Amino acid sequence: MRDWITKPNRRSRTINWLALDSWIDSSLYGLYARFKDSWANYNNFFQRFRVTGSRRMATEFVSEAMTLGTAGLAVVLMFELPAIELTKNPNWRTGSEFSVTFLDRYGNEIGKRGIQFSDAVPLEEIPDVLVKATMATEDRRFFDHFGIDIIGTGRAIVQNARSDTVVQGGSSLTQQLAKNLFLSSERSLQRKIREVYLALWLEAHLTKKEILKLYLDRAYLGGGTFGVEAASQFYFGKSVRDINLAEASVLAGLFKAPTKYAPHSNPAESRARTNQVLTNLVDAGFMTEGQVHAARLNAAKIIDRQEVYVPNYFLDWAFEEVQRLMKGKGEYVLTARTTVDVPLQKLAEQVIDNAFEREAKYARATQASLVSMDTDGAVRVIVGGRDYGDSQFNRATKGQRQPGSSFKPYVYLTAIESGIRPNKVYPDVAPTCGNWSPSNYGGGVSGRAMTLYEAMARSVNTIAVRLSLDVGRDKLLENVHKIGLTSVRKTCSMALGDTGIAPLDHTAGFAVFASGGKAIRPYAIVELRNTKDEVVYSRERDEPAPAQIFKREDIETLNTMLEKVVTEGSGAAARLDFTTAVGKTGTSSGPRDVWFVGFTGQYVTSVWFGNDDFSEMAAGTTGGHLSAPTWHRYMAAAHTSMDIPQIPGLPLHPRQVEERQRLSEIRRDEPGFGLGGQDAARRMPVKTQKMLISLSKLLKEAPKLQAADTQKDATLDNLPVRTQ
Repeated sequence: MRDWITKPNRRSRTINWLALDSWIDSSLYGLYARFKDSWANYNNFFQRFRVTGSRRMATEFVSEAMTLGTAGLAVVLMFELPAIELTKNPNWRTGSEFSVTFLDRYGNEIGKRGIQFSDAVPLEEIPDVLVKATMATEDRRFFDHFGIDIIGTGRAIVQNARSDTVVQGGSSLTQQLAKNLFLSSERSLQRKIREVYLALWLEAHLTKKEILKLYLDRAYLGGGTFGVEAASQFYFGKSVRDINLAEASVLAGLFKAPTKYAPHSNPAESRARTNQVLTNLVDAGFMTEGQVHAARLNAAKIIDRQEVYVPNYFLDWAFEEVQRLMKGKGEYVLTARTTVDVPLQKLAEQVIDNAFEREAKYARATQASLVSMDTDGAVRVIVGGRDYGDSQFNRATKGQRQPGSSFKPYVYLTAIESGIRPNKVYPDVAPTCGNWSPSNYGGGVSGRAMTLYEAMARSVNTIAVRLSLDVGRDKLLENVHKIGLTSVRKTCSMALGDTGIAPLDHTAGFAVFASGGKAIRPYAIVELRNTKDEVVYSRERDEPAPAQIFKREDIETLNTMLEKVVTEGSGAAARLDFTTAVGKTGTSSGPRDVWFVGFTGQYVTSVWFGNDDFSEMAAGTTGGHLSAPTWHRYMAAAHTSMDIPQIPGLPLHPRQVEERQRLSEIRRDEPGFGLGGQDAARRMPVKTQKMLISLSKLLKEAPKLQAADTQKDATLDNLPVRTQ
């Protein structure tokens, strides 16, 4: 056989280079020829799909939409991993196995939470007029869409654009149910994406009737009521089975904003909303104008319940605390005695409302929170937003907002622990951390040297950052985590409060200062009893005494610095004329968040203002100008006695000294004054005892005197009548 590699008839087998070159050339040419044939065939095949003009533009649009849609779907799936976990809760229909009745600190019933608001009346027994009114107002195409009403959402976008405001909602009824069952009312893109996913999940696992029934049972409708049955009993004093068209229209109008359209507090708004619901019934084709005419003329009769008050934001958090405390204990029907002080809670809500009527509207702030607790962590007040009916998202317990300069006391405490004294002088010069350098409020640095007292009072950023770098950010992070602020991260600007903190946690952090350095964890539950009236949890019995986590002398030094903020610095608007007040202002960049967190010897209180969408407020808005005055108005009214404990490290206010001297003089003359307990009667002032004894004798003798008067009258009646 001829070998094309080597030359024939040769003893030594050498390579035939000419033959190899010829083979390589012919092979490459063959491959190229086959590629040309294949490419020509490929082009000929796809030539038949060639489009031009408007058809090409449409094709390109669809192609790009599919590409972007695929990428968007990947992002959505990333967001939905936590939502998948939410659906694994076996009690997702009811939200919880627990049924809890709550009492305030004085033993008065203030509300309920738990399964009692679920599945009250079968769907078949709910009047058809209520179902139609709800669908006409909230989701007319409920039985036609797959959980997301694309047509309805598009129509809402157009209407809102025309009106330049939000006049129609874009969420389907299923989306609203998903929010009620699994999510909060926080306005964020992440929450909206989860809402869409969960709506699709609900549609896949439930029938339309089951979704409608859950929606009617779980929606908040004002007055502390959840579900149409509870709301009907509350507003009309009868079961939802028995309501008429006018009453059904009132309830259907409450789904959007229960507080705004509540017939008790806003009768005019409620009547207008009811008429709108009746109009919706006609527009949707569910009824004719003639059928709704009688309901327009004969308004629903509302039971007078103006005295009913429910601290809903507090109860939502307290219910979470009950579930945490009783997890795995086997007790589900409970009565909880809480720490909330209803008069203080009402005061705080009124103060927040007043702030929006005064300063906040000019600052372009739309939301606020206020938390107030005793120095041991007993939470007396939680205001989680302007209107619970409008938004049940609890900004006080779940809102993660940048504390700004109100974070600096943690930095100064760490510096004090490291041996740095408040009278040490630092220059106002910007340090560097990597490629970043801080600047003060308004920009720039002064270069002037000042003590730490002045730096704290004037809220100088450069010196706070310098301290965090000098003492070590790891040490600072260790301290704030020890205090309970576990969300804080190690960054170059951490000294300026660049990490979100919930107002409740921030308030508890300042309670550590008010308590003299003890570990303070906010609490709502004092005692839990089961259906047999047995105590299954007692804070006094079951919780350990708070540990001392910082040296008292270090805390006392810090408190002297915080006092300067109020007496000489950015928190001057918080100053009280009857007791010593200390605290710290805070303003994040933008500004997007403004704070004042401070305390007296009795209460620790935080006030926050901002916007849910993290949009900027008006330029120049600061914690000292908005939050501090609000804090002052609340604290001035919250203290009903001048006998206020002393702040660690600070002398008593002169007015307090005078009050204590006055009380001491009174007790010297009347030892029982102001004292309580089982033997209070023995320590009662002598004059008061004599008055009560005399009154008791008169009350005991009253029946005898009455009997004597009756006998005397009978005797007179039996006397003979003398006539002339």
